Amino acid sequence: MITVEEARALLFDLVSPLEAEEVPLADAAGRVLARDVAATRDQPPFAASSMDGYAVKSAEVELHAMFKVIGEAAAGHAFGGLVGAGQAVRIFTGAPVPEGADFVVIQEDVDRKGDLITITDAPGTKDNIRRAGVDFTKGTTISAPCLLRAEDVALLAAMNIPQVPVARKPVVALISTGDELVMPGDEPGPDQIIASNTFGLKALLEGLGAHVRVLPIARDTVASLETAFGLAHGADLVVTIGGASVGDHDLVGDVAQGLGMERAFYKVRMRPGKPLMAGRLGDAAMVGLPGNPVSAMVCGYLFLAPMIRRMLGLDDIVPPLRRARLTAPLAANGPREHYMRATLDENGIAACEDQDSSLLSVLALADALLMRPPDDPARDVGDEVTYLPL
Repeated sequence: MITVEEARALLFDLVSPLEAEEVPLADAAGRVLARDVAATRDQPPFAASSMDGYAVKSAEVELHAMFKVIGEAAAGHAFGGLVGAGQAVRIFTGAPVPEGADFVVIQEDVDRKGDLITITDAPGTKDNIRRAGVDFTKGTTISAPCLLRAEDVALLAAMNIPQVPVARKPVVALISTGDELVMPGDEPGPDQIIASNTFGLKALLEGLGAHVRVLPIARDTVASLETAFGLAHGADLVVTIGGASVGDHDLVGDVAQGLGMERAFYKVRMRPGKPLMAGRLGDAAMVGLPGNPVSAMVCGYLFLAPMIRRMLGLDDIVPPLRRARLTAPLAANGPREHYMRATLDENGIAACEDQDSSLLSVLALADALLMRPPDDPARDVGDEVTYLPL
């Protein structure tokens, strides 16, 4: 068996950053920027008023000063003339500051009668003008790679970038295996259960930016598994769930090898998730997950998620472990890394009582995986431990 770190290194060798594609700006949120992009204009492209008021010459601004209003400037509608001595232009937020003016007196500080205004309250020293390019200038760059948030999309729009270069979404084919499984909504037989891992992993991987294809359940026969692998053609990553162990009905490894899989490793020194298999099948990476629901999901967090991030070209592909203090004691750990479902609160972290790898209800209540190193001694309340947030 190999360690978790060794397994990750081998898995990363199976995948590489995918090519870029261009998508409309409206579809860019949640995608990974694949190339640096630069602003095509200054923002704002002109000096603009930040308040509603009157544009005047700053040298003339003082209490009780009077001005004649000679025109108006609104957002999208500039005043075309020149502001001279003793003159003012009515101006609204976002409007270009007219030539000759360099100060906006806010409307609350002014009394107007007809086309004459008088400054009735001390205007202060703030000129209430946004300088041209104060937000960004032409050529300002957003650096790749980065996961594009709503705020980034707004910035790209202001930069006048209608098409955005993003990493292509990794295509993942999910194959659940086993005669005991039926899809949610189907009527299970007396010896059957509902396939749950597929949908948890689909949600996890799509949340990271993958495009996930859920294939029909493969039965415990060579022919059914071969058909399922055939349906996975074109995927960047093929993930099987169940059937990767060495029992009489665990056929995934043999069938994959018969189809030409080059195995990278089998079995990881961890719990849950020991019977993990990986390799290359044609142009795709392949990962065989254990069938226990929690085991499959934990492997999804620890291995599949970093693989997706690597394919998207992100820099931080392995989330760093965090540290917290125990609020409940822990018994000594065995010879494998143990990723325990745990809950966090303001006082620290506590492992869930039942760590059976079939209990999805416990995983649903957890918000962290508490990591125990191999042969970690018993731990007391207050001891510091490491964890992966979920």
